Amino acid sequence: MRAVNPGSAGVPPASVAAGHGRGLRPHTGGRDAWPDARAPRSFPGDQQALSLECRRHAGQMNLMSSIIEGTMTDDKLKIANREFSSRLLVGSSKYASYQQMVQAWEKSGAEIVTVAVRRVNLSDRNKESLLDWIDTKKYFILPNTAGCYTADEAVRAARLGREAGLSNWVKLEVIGDEKTLFPDNLGLLQATETLAKEDFVVLPYTNDDLVMARRLIEAGAAAVMPLGAPIGSGMGIQNVANIRILREMIREVPLIIDAGVGTASDATVAMELGADGILMNTGIAQAQDPVAMAEAMNHATRAGRLAFLAGRIPKKLYATASSPLEGVVR
Repeated sequence: MRAVNPGSAGVPPASVAAGHGRGLRPHTGGRDAWPDARAPRSFPGDQQALSLECRRHAGQMNLMSSIIEGTMTDDKLKIANREFSSRLLVGSSKYASYQQMVQAWEKSGAEIVTVAVRRVNLSDRNKESLLDWIDTKKYFILPNTAGCYTADEAVRAARLGREAGLSNWVKLEVIGDEKTLFPDNLGLLQATETLAKEDFVVLPYTNDDLVMARRLIEAGAAAVMPLGAPIGSGMGIQNVANIRILREMIREVPLIIDAGVGTASDATVAMELGADGILMNTGIAQAQDPVAMAEAMNHATRAGRLAFLAGRIPKKLYATASSPLEGVVR
C-alpha cells in the first residue's frame, strides 16, 4: 500500500487523521480513489438532480419577483383625485443638458416632474423651453413656486402656471431664509389658504413641525412635504424622530419627503420611515452620473417602500440565535 502524505490532494493533515479515526479507508491509488478540490467527482444522477434543483429555485425566484411586482403595482401613491405608480417625484433643474435630464427621468421611473414657474419661458414659445422636453403623455407636470419669498409672490406664480396651462396643482414654496432656504411657515399657511380656496391642489414644502402640518391640512393642503435636510444639502434624513412622529400622526393626506436626499440609501431610509413619497432633484442632477443615480433612486425608493410594508424586526440589545436550539439532536 502506498503511503499517504498528509496534506496532499487538498486534504489538511488534521482531516486525514480524523478521517482514519472514523474508519475512512486509506488511499489506494487512482485519481478517483481520493477526491480533491481540483477534481470533484460526479455521482450517478447528480446532473439530473442539480438541473431539477436549479429549475426549482428559478421558479421560486420568478414567483417572488411576481409577488414583489404585484405588491408594488397595487401600491399607488394617491394625491387628491389622482393615482401614481411611482412614489418618486423628480425635479428639472441643474442637469448638464436637457438630453441628460430626460434620460435620468426615464431611469427614475418617476411620473411627476416639478417645474419652477419663474424659471420657465412661458411668453415666447418660439424659443427653446424646458416644456419642449417634457412628454406630457408620460409625465405629470407639477409647477412649483421656487424662488418666492412672500405669500403674494407664491400665489402669483401659482396663478401664472395655471393660466399658462401647466396645471392647477402647485408645489408651494415660500422661502423664509436665503441661506438655509427654510420655509416661511406663516407665509406658507397664508398662501395655502388662498390657493386652496381657488381650487388649487396645494402641496406645501414645510419643515418637520407637526402643529404646522396640521394647520396646513386644515387650510386645504392635499399633501404635506417636510424637508429631510436643507435643500440641496445631500445630508440625508437628519430628523428621523420628527419624521416618525409626522408619519404616526398625519394620516389624512400623503407625507412626501422634500429635500436633503443625497444618495440611494437616504431614499430607502425615508421610505422605511413610512413616507408616502420622495421629491428630489439635486441628489440626481448633481451626481457624477445622474442617469445611473436616477436608476439607483428608483430601486431605493421601491425597496424602502416594500420594506416598510413588510415590517422590520424589532431592534434588540442582545443577540438572538438565527438557528434556535429547540429540536437539536444531542
